[in-house]
Amino acid sequence: MSQKLYLLDYGAGNVQSLANSLTKLGHTFTWINSPEDFNQATSLIFPGVGAFETAVQNLESKGLLGPLKQYIQSGKPYFGICIGMQVLFQSSTESPSPGLDIIHSPITRFNDENKTVPHMGWNAADPLPVEGDSLGDQTDPAYYYFVHSYCAKYDPKTYPSAAEWTFTTTQYGDEIFISSVRKENVFGTQFHPEKSGKAGLALLDRWLRTPESERASATRASTPPVLTPKSKHSLTKRIIACMDVRTNDEGDLVVTKGDQYDVREKAPSSSPSSSVKATTGGAVRNLGKPVALASTYYNSGADELCLLNITSFRHSPLQDQPMLAVVRAAAETVFVPLTIGGGIKDTVDPDGTPRSALEVASAYFRAGADKVSLASEAVYAVERLLASGKEKGDGTSAIETIAHAYGRQAVVVSIDPKRVYVDPETYDGPFKNELVYGRPNSAIEAERGKAWWYTCTTSGGRQTRNLSVCQLARGVEMLGAGEILVNSIDRDGTGLGFDSDLINLVKGCTKVPVVASSGAGKAEHFLTVFEGTDVEAALAAGIFHRGEVGIGQVKECLKSNGIAVRMNVA
Repeated sequence: MSQKLYLLDYGAGNVQSLANSLTKLGHTFTWINSPEDFNQATSLIFPGVGAFETAVQNLESKGLLGPLKQYIQSGKPYFGICIGMQVLFQSSTESPSPGLDIIHSPITRFNDENKTVPHMGWNAADPLPVEGDSLGDQTDPAYYYFVHSYCAKYDPKTYPSAAEWTFTTTQYGDEIFISSVRKENVFGTQFHPEKSGKAGLALLDRWLRTPESERASATRASTPPVLTPKSKHSLTKRIIACMDVRTNDEGDLVVTKGDQYDVREKAPSSSPSSSVKATTGGAVRNLGKPVALASTYYNSGADELCLLNITSFRHSPLQDQPMLAVVRAAAETVFVPLTIGGGIKDTVDPDGTPRSALEVASAYFRAGADKVSLASEAVYAVERLLASGKEKGDGTSAIETIAHAYGRQAVVVSIDPKRVYVDPETYDGPFKNELVYGRPNSAIEAERGKAWWYTCTTSGGRQTRNLSVCQLARGVEMLGAGEILVNSIDRDGTGLGFDSDLINLVKGCTKVPVVASSGAGKAEHFLTVFEGTDVEAALAAGIFHRGEVGIGQVKECLKSNGIAVRMNVA
């Protein structure tokens, strides 16, 4: 009988990345389209991305939940990824719908008292003692990409069934959870191998090429060991390369970077020889093609990539086929997380057809994006939330609808704060508790002896809102954002380093992961922000595009100073 690998797509999330990974590894596959397809499959992978409740409901509505359980119980090879692993469990506190109950233990939420949630980034997967299994022949724990708020706790006394299935564990904060399960024909990972670079691709390939007889031959210690949390977890700091994508004057998509959001060359607008209109300045800076740069940064060791479409859409985001094509092409060569931003909002097509933000996000997810980034729409949503006087939204904002369908880990909010300087002796305004006081010995002269608060902006920093950065951060978390990208209009393009005061302010008022952005001019600036704040990741654009600093340089600088980073790059 010929081998037939099938992939199960329940209808949400980025499953295209797994398909791209399998194609790169030389494996052929077929999508499950009906309950009858389970009978044809000799191997099955379920790349569940998103929310537990959405996954179970969609599987039930398509008549696939029962056949999935029958397939697993038949003894044929099964590989579940993220939700594809969680659905094996009895239940999840994320959802009223039960799981398959193959593993008689619950999925529960991380404790966020001493750490951010979701657990997002690269962390170690530590194998438990296993004999006779080629999947566990590595001597050192590998680093894989995690992005989840709920997990299976590793606790042999409280959850003995889950402990018996445990293949690897991972520590986040002081909690130890099950990062992969392995028993007979079943293998499942909480992490995403298709987004874990070289290590993840190798794991996928090993599972697919291991003979079925060997997959079910693993044995483990009869009594799962009790594990004690280490003094420090292994979650690494992430280095993210960002590409601002814009249509240039010839209509081509290029990567550009500006000084304080001005992306055009400083050409004299009055030059008689210039073909550019006097009102636009010079031509749009062209620092490379987005797909080529994305591939270069992936191979250089970037932990994540971000593509932001900063072009004003002539029609609608869903009709912006060139950008969708860029995402598809980038996802074919990049096997780390990919965030896409730009135009993710409720719109109306030229023919009058309404398009929701969820539709736009779905198109990007299906093209290969892992997360979507919202900016101005998030500000408006928080303003509405504050005006309502309620502690939760009405469920209609872009943040809420996307987070409900795909999980909050799929929603990034990019904020663009700007300093508002005030007299520290006389200011008694509404944001007095958010004032930052400049240090007398600051290396930046403009900060000495001054005080300021951070106001929020929209439209790429062009419009100021009467909303503070803390109000915005708390509001987007309340609405369902899973990560906040903090830009600084004052530092953008200056090369003076990240605004640590701003980062610490945001970190102090939210419990979701935060990404520092704007101002990096050298490798040491990354070290400064990680040593001076608890930020989970740092992002840069121009210094990488212009070759002034390499991603490898940044990581070597961090590693040599005791900052945990991922060095086993693609």
